[in-house]
Amino acid sequence: MRQSFDESTDRSFGAKHVPLIRQAMADQGLDGVLVPHEDEHQNEYLPAANDRLAWATGFTGSAGAAVILKDKAAVFVDGRYTLQVRDQVDQSLFEIRDLVEGGVPAYIEAAPRGARIGYDPRLHSPDALERLKAAAAKSGAELRPVSPNPIDQAWGAARPPQPVAPVVPHPLEYAGEESAAKRHRLGDELKARGADASVLTAPASIAWLFNVRGGDVIRSPLPLGQAVLNSDGSARLFLDPQKVTPDLRAWLGNEVQLETPDDLPRALADLKGKRVLVDPSQSSAWYFEALAGAGAQVLRGEDPCLLPRACKNPVEVEGTRKAHARDGAALTRFLHWLATEGQTNPPDEIAAVSKLEAFREETGALKDLSFDTIAGAASNGAIVHYRPTKRLNKRAEVGSLLLVDSGAQYLDGTTDVTRTVAIGEPSQEMAERFTLVLKGHLALARARFPAGTTGSALDALARMALWAHGLDYDHGTGHGVGSYLGVHEGPQRIAKAPNTVALRPGMIVSNEPGYYKEGAYGIRIENLQVVTAPQEIKGGERPMMAFETLTLAPLDRRLIVTAMLTEEERCQMDAYHARVRAVIGPLVPAEVRAWLDEVTAPL
Repeated sequence: MRQSFDESTDRSFGAKHVPLIRQAMADQGLDGVLVPHEDEHQNEYLPAANDRLAWATGFTGSAGAAVILKDKAAVFVDGRYTLQVRDQVDQSLFEIRDLVEGGVPAYIEAAPRGARIGYDPRLHSPDALERLKAAAAKSGAELRPVSPNPIDQAWGAARPPQPVAPVVPHPLEYAGEESAAKRHRLGDELKARGADASVLTAPASIAWLFNVRGGDVIRSPLPLGQAVLNSDGSARLFLDPQKVTPDLRAWLGNEVQLETPDDLPRALADLKGKRVLVDPSQSSAWYFEALAGAGAQVLRGEDPCLLPRACKNPVEVEGTRKAHARDGAALTRFLHWLATEGQTNPPDEIAAVSKLEAFREETGALKDLSFDTIAGAASNGAIVHYRPTKRLNKRAEVGSLLLVDSGAQYLDGTTDVTRTVAIGEPSQEMAERFTLVLKGHLALARARFPAGTTGSALDALARMALWAHGLDYDHGTGHGVGSYLGVHEGPQRIAKAPNTVALRPGMIVSNEPGYYKEGAYGIRIENLQVVTAPQEIKGGERPMMAFETLTLAPLDRRLIVTAMLTEEERCQMDAYHARVRAVIGPLVPAEVRAWLDEVTAPL
């Protein structure tokens, strides 16, 4: 479970592996190969056996791609990973390029005419593949489906085995709804959409639909597999037999037929003549090609589990409240440690990460982290998705800020929280800009909005105080979060980018505005919050939804300029701290509680 800090320090990956990849390309008559970060399940976090991009290049971020040609190569990352990619990748072998601006399609447009570039159809969504093919057409290059994947061929016997963690029941006390009820409800929805069946390939959907959890993917309790859900509520579930425990068959019941991944092609062939729903954003081009080849009528549409999974039921919401109280106590102990020992002997980033995880482990309920902890001291805090490594590790300094973004997985919920802490006395600028971020955080937390409102419509609330001072941040304000599932879960989000999915009761989203001064410090305040059911407002004409804050941990009062807050904001901040004091106080040791009483006193 411990976070690794040295996996990203070997720049020799490319020098060792690119020649092997180019030989595998030559064996298949290829002039190039596409290396996406995504695996066969479109996972954000990958098992070691599927992390082809990391093996080929050394880059271990959660988003990226590479193109390897006979005489040159490039790695593509977004703005979150500009420092990490240069730390990990040998730039004498790989050009570093922007994943968003132009990205892989622009690189392919410049490929030599007649170049044969291989791709694995199991790793690309059909929409992404169409964009790549259009780019190849402009350059006169040819994109060619390949099997085996040249990366896998080059990796050979050194490739780790596929994970076979046991798939275990996720009890009703946490799931809140029987799998059979979910399957029949979604089956009725398939009928209403004119579909006979749906092919499910997203591990989170399989975990949610069948009320199971696994351990195939680090930081998320996901089982890798596939399923076919029929409109009558029955299903075929494809899992490696080594993952199947004796009690799993009884848990799944008679309406679920357990099969192996080797049975999947035959199962798709059995859908001949059927209308089959497949999500092009979740499933690779291989499924669309296999179904079309079998004579099925493919309906492109959203994964039927996506929206129901996002709208947590009352049992899941209550579970996440308990998880956040437990996690808040661990985080509060960590913040107390920073406020005492950490002030006289400031820790380095790795020490801070290890200390926080130790407090979470002491809860006795921690299953895993929900992502690798981001701990940025001073200027490293200005790198939005910075993650400490042994080479980049920095010690916090007096007069600086330490930004810690972390989360945990518990059986009853998933957490994600960011706190920014002053080490020593902060500068006036630091405090003023922290307070601007806080004003945006508070504005979003107290929002009221009618049904049909998207996160895009609310995003400006978190930015207005910063905008008024000519400041902003370049990441989204909020992402969805699962229930003992992924820490990043769609379809809901709060961001500048348009989003057509309205916020609904039970959805959990983060509230995390920030400010980053390059080369100096970073500030982010993040709590998770759940959308509440619509309620009437006295004198109003429409019921309004709101947010209930789930995360409970104090904010650093030394960074709050009280004079910059309105009376409403001061009352809101005091009410939040009073709630933290009431819920977390009884869960922490006496010396921590005494400190908590002090730091959560009214402003």
